[in-house]
Amino acid sequence: MNATGPLILAIDQGTTNTKAILVDVAGQVVARASTALHVTYPQPSWVEQDAAAIWQSVQQVMQEVLATTETPPAAVGISNQRESVVLWERATGAPLAPCVIWQCQRGNALVETLRTPGVAEEVHRRTGLELDPMFSASKMRWLLDNTPAARRRAEQGELCLGTIDSWLIFKLTGGRVHACDMTNAARTLLFNLHTLDWDEEMLRLFGIPRQALPVVSPSTGVIGHTAADGALPAGIPIAAAIGDSHGALVGHAGFAPGAVKATYGTGSSVMTPVATPILSQRGLSTTIAWSQPGQATYALEGNIYATGATIQWLGKLFGWEDSAATVTELAAACPGSEGVYLAPAFVGLGAPWWNARARGMIYGLTLGSGAPQLARAALESIAYQIYDIFAAVQEEAGIPLTTLHADGGASANALLMQFQADLVQCPVRVS
Repeated sequence: MNATGPLILAIDQGTTNTKAILVDVAGQVVARASTALHVTYPQPSWVEQDAAAIWQSVQQVMQEVLATTETPPAAVGISNQRESVVLWERATGAPLAPCVIWQCQRGNALVETLRTPGVAEEVHRRTGLELDPMFSASKMRWLLDNTPAARRRAEQGELCLGTIDSWLIFKLTGGRVHACDMTNAARTLLFNLHTLDWDEEMLRLFGIPRQALPVVSPSTGVIGHTAADGALPAGIPIAAAIGDSHGALVGHAGFAPGAVKATYGTGSSVMTPVATPILSQRGLSTTIAWSQPGQATYALEGNIYATGATIQWLGKLFGWEDSAATVTELAAACPGSEGVYLAPAFVGLGAPWWNARARGMIYGLTLGSGAPQLARAALESIAYQIYDIFAAVQEEAGIPLTTLHADGGASANALLMQFQADLVQCPVRVS
């Protein structure tokens, strides 16, 4: 495809894949690349990745797409898996521990000690989030407490803590910039939705030194400039950064209250913009949808730990090489789950239940149950979880939701999308 004018390099660093595309001024994708990432589970409910491998995957996909053109990009934009945390040396840029992934529950012991009268309510009031180990703060505290000399070094400014966007910005700028965007900051339990800055009370509560955290930047605007790295030239502005779920809402042009999208990834996010912060009473998060210099747009969101991950788990259980294709084929041949239900609480339940101790279960098995019924139940479990949040969002926002916008890998599954539409009783528009 022939490019029109300057090109933008877009990086999407997800849980299981890292992708890059080049986009021209006409909005055409002129090159794309993707590479898979390995996720490890060292203990029950622990989830982590190699932080260096995450950066190497970004370098790989950048070089693949940039090799297709002699024109350097005019700007770089980043979207990323949220809540995941990296700890690294400021001087060398070397990670000091694995990246603790957003699904990981290793911070639950700390969270349980904080559940004293009034604390969860104050956390919710300040940050808009539930006091839950999915969010970054307990992961940051765990890394500081379990990495040799980390707390002392972090307090002295020698170490950096941050979400994936800050890790990539640091590496892309050759260590000159330690910054994150506001949407990612709003997922940490350390960011005050009302002051739009790190919250000193939350920093004290979780024991996180502010000097180790990134500067919070708007989602749009120049955050820094690249250092030369392989095919990537020096001096290219990093002009946007945003959490992947927020980027999906922007991609659907969901700019006004009443628009709602569901991302069907490893986990899922259901999000709708709201005019002002709403303190949810139904298990939803209030967060930043996106931000511009001097202005933030808010959103209501529900987060699900395992949707696409459920399909991957089922494929691993049965040894299927292509779990998504096999589940689709088996489920399509089965008119219903025949009373089989799968609750995919592999690392607990997220919104609207927020039960970190819940565990997965299968109900309704008979001697006639087999792989087709389990495949159907796995697909349906995704739709049921989305429906729970869709209903809560509609009730909380007080606005009729007339269309559900869908994106992510599983949104290509026509059977799932039809079942979802039947549950939410409105059209599902697939990206």
